[in-house]
Amino acid sequence: MPDTPRRRRLRASALLAALVLPGLGAGCGGPSGPVTLTVLATSSLTEVFGEMGTAYQQEHPGVRLRFAFGASPEMVDRLSDHTPGDVLVTADQASMAEAAGHLAGRPRTVAHDTLTIAVRPGNPRRIRSLRDLQRPGLRVVVGAGTVPVGRYTRRVLEKAGLTLRWSSEEISARAVLDRVRSGEADAGIVYITDLRSAGIAASSVPIPADLNVTAAFPAAPVQDSAHPDAAAAFVSWLLTPAAQKLFHKYGFINPPSPR
Repeated sequence: MPDTPRRRRLRASALLAALVLPGLGAGCGGPSGPVTLTVLATSSLTEVFGEMGTAYQQEHPGVRLRFAFGASPEMVDRLSDHTPGDVLVTADQASMAEAAGHLAGRPRTVAHDTLTIAVRPGNPRRIRSLRDLQRPGLRVVVGAGTVPVGRYTRRVLEKAGLTLRWSSEEISARAVLDRVRSGEADAGIVYITDLRSAGIAASSVPIPADLNVTAAFPAAPVQDSAHPDAAAAFVSWLLTPAAQKLFHKYGFINPPSPR
């Protein structure tokens, strides 16, 4: 066939597409677009991770974060799914230990927290201390003994030498707080950061430092992650000054710097 001007233009267009299109794909994180990381996290991190997600994506435009929040045991159970996720963040070391066979690296503590007594707005039952929670007729809710906030609560009560008769046990600190906020309970023991998230919907009765405990929030990449390098990078980022500043903003205690 004769080499007409039209055929030469078609060949030039095809060559240009072969050269330009791969470059466009690479600039957007690869042919399929940006990497999406699924972060399985305890519900107590809902607010801070909402802001962290925006901050991280601004620093890493090739990575998108998708968060799934719930009780720590629920998040650990999800690791047995066909597509478990990429990063796990729990509210205590015991929950993370239960996930040990599903993790790709050593868990790193990214934040600390402490406990407080959540009461209804204005504290109508005039609760002043842990000992007041023993009063007859008081509806007190706590975390179940199989979840982080429940384990921490029992340690506090043991240090205080108290035995409580609670009205219910809940699956997470947020569930305990919801009982108080709805008026179904007069008091509950939750993380300070959860109490802060309630705003004016709940009040706080402090637990003395000598009776309180420090809650640790560890994070680790998931072994079956489709993006292991990106997952490890996000966990490392949680310990950077930028991330630690956001944790502090939401009331978390920054962990000591690694030596």
